Amino acid sequence: MNENLFASFITPMMFGLPLVTLIVLFPSLLFPTSNRLVSNRLISLQQWMLQLVSKQMMSIHNTKGQTWTLMLISLILFIGSTNLLGLLPHSFTPTTQLSMNLGMAIPLWAGAVITGLRNKTKASLAHFLPQGTPTPLIPMLVIIETISLFIQPVALAVRLTANITAGHLLIHLIGGATLALMSINITTALITFIILILLTILEFAVAMIQAYVFTLLVSLYLHDNT
Repeated sequence: MNENLFASFITPMMFGLPLVTLIVLFPSLLFPTSNRLVSNRLISLQQWMLQLVSKQMMSIHNTKGQTWTLMLISLILFIGSTNLLGLLPHSFTPTTQLSMNLGMAIPLWAGAVITGLRNKTKASLAHFLPQGTPTPLIPMLVIIETISLFIQPVALAVRLTANITAGHLLIHLIGGATLALMSINITTALITFIILILLTILEFAVAMIQAYVFTLLVSLYLHDNT
């Protein structure tokens, strides 16, 4: 129990070099590809899930918005697989790092906003000042809308970081409590172990839901600007 609670969130190093680049690239190796005319069940299941997700997210977009389909599908696959791999014992989860999540959120948000300013300049600028606003409130509303616009990528990154980090901390704490209680009261330890199993199942769901929420919000930002 003397282990640092945040030790699992420290970037792993080897020979003084961070391994985060290899960890980020690793999930791409887990998705199989096939050159056969008839795919096996795993490939068919993967293709069905991709078609289902892309249909749900991209059905609201016009032709310009649908050009982002490949990037958004790649994004949800990357975040989902990274979150799931982070649940393995003694593994590192890159999505618990706020810097990495900001690195994903800011370029995607900026791309959506710039797309809106290029294609729908008047509509994009109209969001800063709702119609029918009283004249004395115009400066205040413009400031508030500007702040709310620039806070969108921060909210995206913080939401993903907080949810994944909180789940990992709970699993760590309850797992440590289970080990400590085994030598004190085996019945209480068994109850705690059942809670740990249920929490782990919940974290699998959270890992997938957070990947979907992150990508869906980016898709909604894109929809507002195309």
